[in-house]
This record gives sequence, C-alpha cells and structure tokens, in this order.
Amino acid sequence: MALVLPPRRLPLRSAVRPVLPMLPLMAVVALLGLPAASGGEGGAGPADALSALVVGYCAVRLLRERRRPLSRTAVLVLGLPVPGLALAAMNAPQPGEGIAGLGRYLQIFVLVPAAVVLVLRGRPDFRLLAWAFVALAGWQGGIGVHQYVTGTGASYQGEDIRAVGTFGATDVMGMATAVSFGLVCAVGLMLGRRAVRERVLAGGCALALLLPLALSFSRGAWIATTVTLTVQLLLAGVRRALKAGVVVAAVCVVLVGGFGVGTAMLQERIDSITRVTDAPDQSVTDRYTMWAAATDMWRTRPLTGVGLKGFPEFRDGHASLALSSGSDTEGAGAAFRRQPLLSPHNMYLLVLGEQGLIGLLGLAGGWLALLVCALRGLWRARTTGGRGLECALVSCGLLVWQLVDFAYADIGGPSTVLTALCFGLVAWWALVGGDETAPAAGTPAPAGRTSPAQEVARW
Repeated sequence: MALVLPPRRLPLRSAVRPVLPMLPLMAVVALLGLPAASGGEGGAGPADALSALVVGYCAVRLLRERRRPLSRTAVLVLGLPVPGLALAAMNAPQPGEGIAGLGRYLQIFVLVPAAVVLVLRGRPDFRLLAWAFVALAGWQGGIGVHQYVTGTGASYQGEDIRAVGTFGATDVMGMATAVSFGLVCAVGLMLGRRAVRERVLAGGCALALLLPLALSFSRGAWIATTVTLTVQLLLAGVRRALKAGVVVAAVCVVLVGGFGVGTAMLQERIDSITRVTDAPDQSVTDRYTMWAAATDMWRTRPLTGVGLKGFPEFRDGHASLALSSGSDTEGAGAAFRRQPLLSPHNMYLLVLGEQGLIGLLGLAGGWLALLVCALRGLWRARTTGGRGLECALVSCGLLVWQLVDFAYADIGGPSTVLTALCFGLVAWWALVGGDETAPAAGTPAPAGRTSPAQEVARW
C-alpha cells in the first residue's frame, strides 16, 4: 500500500525571500504616500533620502563584487546627460546652487534609473514595481476624491475642491503624476498576455483611476495620459484598441451623465484646452511668457545656457510685463501663500535655457535612445508569442507619458523621485529586459559574449 504524504508547505521565509531585493524600491514608492511637509519648498523628502541609500548600496555592491553588470550600451545611454550637466553646473550663477542642481539631475536621470536597472532581476520584479505604482495611484487617488467630495482639497476658482492627494497645494501636479503613472501601468498590465484574473484586476484599477485624474484639474496630465493610452492601445493591436476605446467611452458617459462628475468647473477646464491661444487664462499667459523668457536666455548663450538654477535669476531680465508675480496656493491644510514662478513649466525649454544645446542634446538624446530600444523590445516581444508584452507596454507608455508631459511641466516637488523610478523601469526594459535574443537562464552564452540580462542576473 503506497503511503500518500501531505503536500509540503514552503516556509514563509522561502516565500518572502524572492521579494526581499525589491523591498527598498517598494519602500521608496510607499514613502511617497505619506503627507508632504506643510509649507515645504519642494526639496528632498524621505523618499529621496531612501533612493540615495539605494544608489549607495548599489555602488558599494559594485565595488565589492568588482563586476560590470551594466552593458556598454546601458552605460552610454544612462551616462549621456552627464557631460552637459557638469558643464552647466560649472557655468551656474551661484556655485552652491549649481552643485545642488547637478545632484538633483543626476539623481533623477542617471543614478536612480541605473540603481533600478541593477536591482531588478527579471520581469516578475518589473511587474511587482509596476503594481506598486498602481497601488500608490489608488491611494493618492482615493484621498483626492475624498478631498473633492468634502471640499478639503487645494483651492481652485475660490473653492477647495482640487484633488492633490498627500502632496499638498504647493505640488498640485504630484497627485496627477502619481495617478497617471498608475493608470499607464494598469493599462499596460491589462493589455499583456498575463492571467485573466490579473488582467481584469488591472482593467478595473485603470477605470477607477480615471475619476481622480479628472478631479486633479491638470490639463497637462490629461493631454499626456490621453496620448499615452492611445499609443498603448495601438501598440497592443488595432482590434483591442477599438474594444478598449468603447469601454472607456462608456465609462466616461456614465461618470459624466450618470453620476454628475462633469461639473461646470470641470467642463470649463476641458474647454480651456482649446482656448489657449484665443482667450488664455492667467496661468496660460504666465506659461507662455516664461517659455519666451527661457528661449531668450538660450539665444544669449546657445551652447551652454545660463547655467543650472539660473532661470530664476535671469527670468525678470528676459520676461515681458505680462508675467505675474506668482501663483496663489491655498487649501489642503495649507494657508494662503504666493508661490513664485521659478521655472518655465516646460522641461525642454528649461534645459535649453539653463544648459544650452549641449545639455538638451545629452538629455533628449538619452530619452530618444531609450524610446528606440524600448520599441525594439516591444517588437521582439510581439514576435516571440507575447512574452513580456505587458512590460513592453508599461515601459513604452511611461516614457511616452513623460516625454509628452515635459512639454507642460518640469521636474520639482516631492513627486520627482517617482519620475526617477519611472525612467528606471523604462531603462531596464529598453537596455536589459527587452533583449529576447539572449539565451535563457541556465544556458551558456557563446564564447566571449555575455548578454546584459545574464550580467544583471549574475550580479
């Protein structure tokens, strides 16, 4: 008589061990859910400090192991902005401000993305971090909806109804950015080739995040998200794009018509997108004026710009009288204050004015290289039966969203570290995860050659 043994249960430690390397990155995302410091000036926060520790850990690990886990292509693409940033820091009007700006740029576009590439070991880790983005978006979006319903949000047209989450009135783009990233990740996970249960859950999260995104009253986030979702759907297939478009249209009709989400203020905000040239409001006028000022700064120094952190100092000398002294912020637990306009709210023009053509070519060249490599990985995923398609759609979507949003916004505020993690996800897929031609795990590589994926896994 055969003895039937009960199924062996893995100890909790064995189940948790695969997730342990991802805990630092997950903690960075979790810290972004904490309330921002009241009256802060958009400086470094707990999430930034933890991201610096992650970068330090990766540096120490590299020095101890004495290995080169990053491929030459990865080093070149991620390090492309460094020369322009160093030159702009040397030309800064205030040396201390230039060094601080250099550190901030390196953190967002070089160091943290490289650390994410080193920490991620495969597509399961990628999906785990993408779901962390969705969870953060759900948390911030839930708080934002509560702020709108109870009238405890940031001030908008005399009413405290603008959804800003825990980022406060001084960073009104923080919640919109977090919710947009979560929405893009959810759509990418939904359109992948994963289990039906995971895809349904991702689709439900995506539909739920549409409401807080609308209540953020952020026109730039709306435009970037619309463009990104359209691109994601088209990359996933025309037929699936049509089906998803019908579902989104139906949900919008229900929200606007059935539940009365389409208030007069929201409708007026949507209509203002098409009136940015005919009858712009003061915020649009200020933005156009600062764009012109940044362009004029570039004309004075075409190659090097005015130096890092130089826009506030040179702004008044290049801006017209149409520029107001600042924007009013109030609500969400903060008292009324006049917030100065210290950037042109356009990343490309900010880089062009402060770093010149050298800096812009370095940063934009790196982003373009990431986009090309990510699309190449997407094509490989589609030609290999859809393996990793969800990672490809998430990474391409995040990069497209960021590149479109940079036309209306720039870096700054507590949510900036989320942008660094976003570039890290994109860089991992573009430079490591999308390499489908690499041998499978455990298969020896050809003599003298090691793929980036194998180097990272070995490290």
